[in-house]
Amino acid sequence: MTADPKHILITGASSGIGAALARHYARNHPGRGRSGSGEGLRLTLTGRDAARLAAVAEDCRAAGAEVAAPTLDVTDRTATAEAIHAADAARPLDLVIANAGISGGTGSAGAEPAEQARRIFATNLDGVINTVQPAVERMTARGAGQIGLMASLAAFRGFPGAPAYCASKAAVRVYGEALRGHLAPSGVGVSVICPGYVKSPMTAVNAFPMPLLMEAERAAALIAKGLARNRARIAFPRRLYTLVWLLATLPPALTDPLLRRLPEKG
Repeated sequence: MTADPKHILITGASSGIGAALARHYARNHPGRGRSGSGEGLRLTLTGRDAARLAAVAEDCRAAGAEVAAPTLDVTDRTATAEAIHAADAARPLDLVIANAGISGGTGSAGAEPAEQARRIFATNLDGVINTVQPAVERMTARGAGQIGLMASLAAFRGFPGAPAYCASKAAVRVYGEALRGHLAPSGVGVSVICPGYVKSPMTAVNAFPMPLLMEAERAAALIAKGLARNRARIAFPRRLYTLVWLLATLPPALTDPLLRRLPEKG
């Protein structure tokens, strides 16, 4: 565990929170000299969109970081393991942020399409496991490292407009919370990240009000701060977190009628 990770791997780094995290670490690493160099920091950034990933990587290099940016689909278990092993071999990974994820809802089509639900679970849950397992193998072997798992405030209560998304993020949250206790004796830290609405291509398609919508750069700063402090749960914004936590504690008989009135995600 270190508040100054020298090698950070971020999945889903081509846009949204992942891209903002990459740029944040490149621009704010303690190793940056007065000349603006980021000597000592290595970023391994992965994503499916090669062009967008390359643009993020170039920004991080311009800030002084050393960057590797392999195109990767985290649903490919073998390719993901190989990419993480290769990154760790180049320099031991201090921090791995399993950020890649997709979203989708029921829209006005009635039941959520089965293939959409499977795609969401394959990326949001299987993709996280595909990322975490090979990283944990290397970290536990040397007794050091940190994992950040991207869940969501939607992980605390199932919302009728996005069943698979909420369920996949709930699974990630509980998985991460269990891993934290399990891996603590091995010297590996685990934090679960639960953001609310953050400006990104994922939220740009939402045709409904998003309370306390946050800029990706602000979200990245909060996440990095929480990871540096090894917080078990990094949840924000606070007011929205309090609301969803309260919804989760109330009986469904009280909350179901209210939640059914919420707009459905497209």
